[in-house]
Amino acid sequence: MSYAKTEALLRRGGIVILDGGTGTELERRGVPMDPKAWCGPAALENSLVLEGIHRDYIAAGADIVTANTFASSRLMLQPAGFADRFEEINRAAIGAALRARAASGRDDVLVAGSLSHMHPFIGDPPQVDPSQVLSEAEMADAFGELAMLLCDEGCDLIILEMMCVPERMGPAFTAAAATGLPVWAGFSARRGEDGQVLSFATGRDIPFAELLQVLKRLDVSAAGIMHTPANVIGDALEILRGVFSGPFLAYPNSGYFKMPQWQFKNVIPPDELLEFATDWVEKGVQIVGGCCGLSPEHIAALGPLKHRNLP
Repeated sequence: MSYAKTEALLRRGGIVILDGGTGTELERRGVPMDPKAWCGPAALENSLVLEGIHRDYIAAGADIVTANTFASSRLMLQPAGFADRFEEINRAAIGAALRARAASGRDDVLVAGSLSHMHPFIGDPPQVDPSQVLSEAEMADAFGELAMLLCDEGCDLIILEMMCVPERMGPAFTAAAATGLPVWAGFSARRGEDGQVLSFATGRDIPFAELLQVLKRLDVSAAGIMHTPANVIGDALEILRGVFSGPFLAYPNSGYFKMPQWQFKNVIPPDELLEFATDWVEKGVQIVGGCCGLSPEHIAALGPLKHRNLP
């Protein structure tokens, strides 16, 4: 399916199914995570495993698979000693997704390039490593480099993932837009001690409504909530409605991160995910999937949502 067909489906009110976690699925299948760069370098020695993950998501019904590029900008790779392999790592990640699509026989599947503003971090709970904080110009260079590679290597769209730190979001949005590809924005939220919905960013409490102000000056084709507990997404979506009128997306995480491993603790059962997703769809969400901790089994459980699609 070309992006134009996906766009037309969304305009008709149809439902699009995203894949689930990629980095965490690599880990769940026994692939070691880098202690500084997490899942990015894994594409070098595990491209067949990565391709298998994408194949499994497609078999589970995903309309979009996401390349394993979330943690592979130079912001992550350089401190981990992989700066000279930036292109090799990202080409391997994108290639695995493209091969999985070709092998599936489904030309209706899109390949999304993941672009995050992830920085190296330390401690528990994780905090940005102050020795690795870069200027806005340095971030713009790093995000621009990855965004153009995603475009040049054949991704159909870019998903800005885990947007949660205001000062890093501008360079990421600008870099993605410069490619000319469709851009979807995934914001991440948490609930504060008083029940308020906040940015997922740690170390300070940023009201979620404040985080979303970026949408008033930067144009995206879809926006929504990701890498957020399922029981927070509904409230976050209500806040998003106040600033965005395009297609909504929702894909939760489950478990928690303790660098460099995802902790698969109390992961939401697939049938419970479907219950949440059904409610989100009834409230207008059209793009549904999973994030860290969720598997092909979870994506398969979302299949009933597609009965809403028009012929």
